[in-house]
Amino acid sequence: MKKILLILLLSCLIQSCGQHLPEASLLQITQGGVIKVGTQYGPTTYLNGPTEPQGFEYEMAKGFAEYLGVKLEVYPYYSTTELLQALRKGSIDLIASNMPVTAENRKHLKFSPAYQQLSQKLVFLQGRTRPKSFGELEGELVLASDTSDEHVIRKVKKAYEAETNPNWSFELTDEKDELELLEAIISGDITYTIVDSNLLSLIRRKYPELSIAFTVNADHPVGWATSIESDDSLSGALIEYFGLIKQNDTLAVLEDKYFGHVRQFNYVDTTLFLKAAKEVLPKYEPWFRQYAGDVDWRLIAAMSYQESHWDPRAKSPTGVRGMMMLTLPTARDWKVTSRLDPEQSIRGGSQYFNSLLRRVPARISFPDRLWFALAAYNIGLGHLEDARVLTQRQGANPDLWVDVKKHLPLLRQKRFYKTTRYGYARGNEALQYVANIRRYYDSLVYYYDEQAPADEQPIPVLPDT
Repeated sequence: MKKILLILLLSCLIQSCGQHLPEASLLQITQGGVIKVGTQYGPTTYLNGPTEPQGFEYEMAKGFAEYLGVKLEVYPYYSTTELLQALRKGSIDLIASNMPVTAENRKHLKFSPAYQQLSQKLVFLQGRTRPKSFGELEGELVLASDTSDEHVIRKVKKAYEAETNPNWSFELTDEKDELELLEAIISGDITYTIVDSNLLSLIRRKYPELSIAFTVNADHPVGWATSIESDDSLSGALIEYFGLIKQNDTLAVLEDKYFGHVRQFNYVDTTLFLKAAKEVLPKYEPWFRQYAGDVDWRLIAAMSYQESHWDPRAKSPTGVRGMMMLTLPTARDWKVTSRLDPEQSIRGGSQYFNSLLRRVPARISFPDRLWFALAAYNIGLGHLEDARVLTQRQGANPDLWVDVKKHLPLLRQKRFYKTTRYGYARGNEALQYVANIRRYYDSLVYYYDEQAPADEQPIPVLPDT
């Protein structure tokens, strides 16, 4: 922060000498009390949630505004072209929208430190012949002209022009965005498109039939962009901000929140889950809604699928039974007289989970509180606390799921569990348990948002507080 004050002081001296301040200087932003951030609509950047905006880029921008002590104004656009035009006109101060840090872009943009590495994947429909290169394509490749990476577009054009008699066609469209093109693959309207790895990871929770043919562009850095005409004060503040959120794990927490559970993908598991959501879940949905308590009913339903695949008579080798796989002591605690009764099981499991959620230390914020409570449902609060203690001993933050989940597997190692209060636990299973439920929950959010009437707002998970 001292560096920012020094930059501001120098800017003031320049201004006092009568020199013109460039667009988007830190002094202008702090004096005006507002930072204007441009981004694009999309599930990986910015969306209007049921109660407030959501998105990975949005949350980082909100943090940057708080860091500067100014108000955040977000200007979402539908294309990269519109974003760049707004930046050139001075309508926005910076772009926060997965902008590739390339030599070409550096000619007209200044970049923050990179905060992610993304790759570009050529996508096709499961069941078709998988091409291994552009030369093996057969059909229509369509890219979104205003959202696709310029480097990728040039690469595709070069590959197309190099072929004498190509079996594929290439088209740029400004009528559809990347998400719509993925849906066009599902419907069979087009054969191929190219999207970034983040978007694909999220959308495959809804459309597991989307398959990767090959990587068009390997991992490349992305960052926030400011005008090449802007002074160095804003760039300096961005360097400090990204350094801070990397150091204090804020960036890692946001990464985990939006993408940490979707990097792994299992086609068969996701397909079976969506089939069960359509054919089995409706029978039990009213009880999940009725007994969910303070959390989104879809999260409880996702837990139940992980526990029993929505089988009321499910039984494990350890003796837990029913839709929510309750132990006998837990069933007694919550007055469940028959663990095989689906309504009683859902009620008891939901009440038990809500009680765990309330017992997670109050200083732990959402959504991490949810992930801690899920882990406790699987291995117990005592073992979870042991994992938090081990996390703290090794210099990490026991209140962050992104840190604790790295230490949960240590509960299986004697040299660690012998130093804990509750001893051995299958912490690695708890880790997978939480990740699976988060993926199932994402799929249910997609599925039920699509099924819901236009005037029905989705029921959110407990909000960040």
